[in-house]
Amino acid sequence: MTHQMHMHMPPQMPFSGCLDVRLARGPAEIAAAQALRHRVFVHELGATPSPETARTGLDVDPWDDHCEHLLALADGVVVGTYRLIGRGAAERVGGFYSAAEFDIGPLLREPGEILELGRSCIDRDWRNRGTLQLLWQGLADIIIRRRIGILFGCASLPGTDPHALAPQLAYLHDHHLAPLPLRARALPHRAAPMRRPDEGYDPRQVAHSLPPLLKGYLNAGAGIGTGAVVDHEFNTTDVLVVLKTETMTARYQRRYETKAA
Repeated sequence: MTHQMHMHMPPQMPFSGCLDVRLARGPAEIAAAQALRHRVFVHELGATPSPETARTGLDVDPWDDHCEHLLALADGVVVGTYRLIGRGAAERVGGFYSAAEFDIGPLLREPGEILELGRSCIDRDWRNRGTLQLLWQGLADIIIRRRIGILFGCASLPGTDPHALAPQLAYLHDHHLAPLPLRARALPHRAAPMRRPDEGYDPRQVAHSLPPLLKGYLNAGAGIGTGAVVDHEFNTTDVLVVLKTETMTARYQRRYETKAA
């Protein structure tokens, strides 16, 4: 719900008030979001670029032409982005992005609107809590207007060694499993070998070590599917995050009502 969903945010950076959030309005703005994704995923996080990405400096894939791109802009410059894929866009491209890693059948069977989040990132110079909160406010506005019931997407832990990530994966399984009716599973042929740390783990210490955006979803009430998938292309290990929007939208709805008043 980063390369899904991985970003480092220095908390000491002040929030600048000259930001705007809205959906991309054309190919140029989408390309700017793809360039930002390339800088973050390839140059910062060590993803392996496709030949087209290496040639163009744009992170692109088949979903980009069919989905929506939520942008944070500073004086018109794209400094943050989320990619939004609804049922219609997924049908046009042959399925949701995360279906290549997880069995998301339980989510597809849910009535009403669902929305997959992905390719989320923020420019290094704007990577602070204020920018992320602005993106979430834009997302919450879409959720409310379109009556989205469920958000989901692949959340990324840095690195491709499940053994090294065993404390984080065990913690997520022990404390944050999604409700059974919404619990996606790693596809058998993609599932990473899972082994609990022999020495156990400190839940508070492990929770603190999680990527900030993943912690944000968990704090909002998100749950995790069963199993993990190693994504060598993006240099990550992925879990499937599912969030019922009721808690999140209620929180932001109160903000909107306060502003309106």
